[in-house]
Amino acid sequence: MYLGFLQKFSLGGEIVSYNKKVCEKAEIMDSCAMDRALSRMTYQIIERNHGVDNLVLVGIYSRGCELSQRIKQRIKLLEEKDVPSGFLDITKYRDDQKTPEDYKEKTNINFDYKNKTVILIDDVMYTGRSVRAAIEGIMRKERPKSVQLAVLIDRGHREVPIRPDYVGKNLPTAKNETVKVEVKEIDGKDRVSILNIA
Repeated sequence: MYLGFLQKFSLGGEIVSYNKKVCEKAEIMDSCAMDRALSRMTYQIIERNHGVDNLVLVGIYSRGCELSQRIKQRIKLLEEKDVPSGFLDITKYRDDQKTPEDYKEKTNINFDYKNKTVILIDDVMYTGRSVRAAIEGIMRKERPKSVQLAVLIDRGHREVPIRPDYVGKNLPTAKNETVKVEVKEIDGKDRVSILNIA
């Protein structure tokens, strides 16, 4: 499916330049597959941490925020506990792009996580630079006991030595491909697809 020419935007953990031709290669996950992946990740988080008493959830803006809320809901259903959750905007911590002049902070973390285990949640992991920025943002505020990482898609091509603790799907990709995660809260549907960028 030909999606046309897109201007500069953030997609799948990377910055896509102006005037790139984008075509959809394949659908990787539909809504049911996304639900199964998030449920599996939730079970893994609970099991690894022997419950949820010392956990907080932090979604990386933007689609990581929606995914974190779904994991929060699943935890509440399974454990009958309301885990603190918040959102982290990593824009000012990135080392691969400049902070826009009109930047407005979107971070919303209204709880203490000192000596807690922070579960960072993102949609796609690529080079690892977004996660590095997120860890810096977390550490700037206070020191957690530990930080764990949950991602819906790990597409490889790491540039820093960071790997996720929980993965919905490992998806090897080429350099001229990217991964698009759609969530119904923002996009009106739940779907993961792989795109060719020419």
